[in-house]
Amino acid sequence: MTIVPITSPDLDAVEVSWFSALCSDDYRFLGVPDGDLRSSFAHCSAIVREAESQGFRNILCPSSFQVGQDVLTFVAGCAPLTERINFLAAVRCGELHPLMLGRTIATLDHMLEGRLTVNIISSDFPGETADSAFRYQRSREVVEILKQGWIRDRIDYHGEVYDFTDMPTDPVRPYQTGGPLLYFGGYSPAALDLCGQHCDVYLMWPEPKEQIAERMKAAAQAAENYDRTLDFGLRVHVIVRDTETEAREYAEHLVSQLDDEYGKLIRDRAHDSISLGVSHQSRARELADQFGYIEPHLWTGIGRARSGCGAALVGSTDQVMSELEAYRKMGIRAFILSGYPHQDECRAFGSRVLPQMKTCSLPEAYGRVPATTPPTPLGTGDRH
Repeated sequence: MTIVPITSPDLDAVEVSWFSALCSDDYRFLGVPDGDLRSSFAHCSAIVREAESQGFRNILCPSSFQVGQDVLTFVAGCAPLTERINFLAAVRCGELHPLMLGRTIATLDHMLEGRLTVNIISSDFPGETADSAFRYQRSREVVEILKQGWIRDRIDYHGEVYDFTDMPTDPVRPYQTGGPLLYFGGYSPAALDLCGQHCDVYLMWPEPKEQIAERMKAAAQAAENYDRTLDFGLRVHVIVRDTETEAREYAEHLVSQLDDEYGKLIRDRAHDSISLGVSHQSRARELADQFGYIEPHLWTGIGRARSGCGAALVGSTDQVMSELEAYRKMGIRAFILSGYPHQDECRAFGSRVLPQMKTCSLPEAYGRVPATTPPTPLGTGDRH
């Protein structure tokens, strides 16, 4: 399989992240609401603390207008509760005035002492159905304004959406040199162009490996057009057990009470439910076998009640390890994982697989912040 150019070709460690269910996305049975798992600061911050204790290096904090909590407020609240784990905060470009957003991100970065990363989102706002080209242009301008504010004393910017002349930036300098790393996902040509020009890690959802390799090639070409290279990340759910049989049985258990009509309502409530990326997740479900597997260990059943990332790696410890290693050899340097319920599956992966992986913090690997801990050596069991 073709290996594409990556920013960190010599990095033999990977950033392994977990997911905090801010957007009411936690279940014991998929699609069956559970009051104990509802989105609350107590529950979601407990997921964060569990991920940190298990040794995950980052945690994705998602954003939604319809359900859950405000992501930037949540991250701020978690800052004094954590010491090592990074936060990947999903930011919808245009939701906040870009100058205010720059100040907010810089403040959070100082509160976290450099443990902030940012997931750039370009979806519609409530009541808005904007042209894709406009949404990505708006995101491009927001990112360019942020970057100006993070390295300059004043902002001069004249775009199609925003126009600023000689705006002072003090005190919006982030803790990290050059600002937090920018993670980005999108499949359209406009999305790839934005990522290639300005972002650091291109995120993908699970598909057959041949299709992932093609997406990596397209993103790498977009970056090459700007004389840049990217790193690559995969957002995927996991179900790992001592044996493959146990893992597959749990996957079936997870969807055993799912009403598919209600699952469709869950999918449709998301603002990205008609995006190109979501359509590819739907197509994967259509092509899967009668048990929902599109590859031997890639199960699409999650997508029956979830917009966005809709598939899980399912298998024994060794099988899931082998799958992750195959992705690493393709050039993937960041894994954003999750499972249901999130705390239980965080422990399941953390106890079985994570101690066998050599992990790192990408901001440290990029030199944005001084390294606080060396990469975790393979097989040592040291999760910190």
